[in-house]
Amino acid sequence: MVRGVVAMAELPAFYDRVFGTLPGVLAAQGVEVTGPAFGLYRGIPAETVDLEVGFPTDRPVADDGEVTAGGLPAGRVARAVHSGSFDGLGPAWQDLAGWIAGQGLRPGDTFWEVYLTEPSPEMDPRDLRTELNWVVS
Repeated sequence: MVRGVVAMAELPAFYDRVFGTLPGVLAAQGVEVTGPAFGLYRGIPAETVDLEVGFPTDRPVADDGEVTAGGLPAGRVARAVHSGSFDGLGPAWQDLAGWIAGQGLRPGDTFWEVYLTEPSPEMDPRDLRTELNWVVS
């Protein structure tokens, strides 16, 4: 995975850069991708966001200074699936936050997205599926 503290306006470019280079780094090390890409957020995004972007793999990747091994957090998680474009993720997270509060749970400061469908320029954005995961207590 690749970690960064990124301005919100630069978030799409960060994802594009990571997804453009990370598969080659993994392949060069003989590391196999075993599932869909994810973005792990540490803290509630504001003007900047602290995140880690990567893929689940069959074994840890060797640290190359930018790419490091890591993992998703363990614990109790509230989960939802958003159907549609990435532009709708903000409202989807707000809906999940409302559901969490309605259950009497407290949202943690760690959450992640799993990109169940790989975006492509020719696809209809309505076909995108993104799994939302929020650590709760």
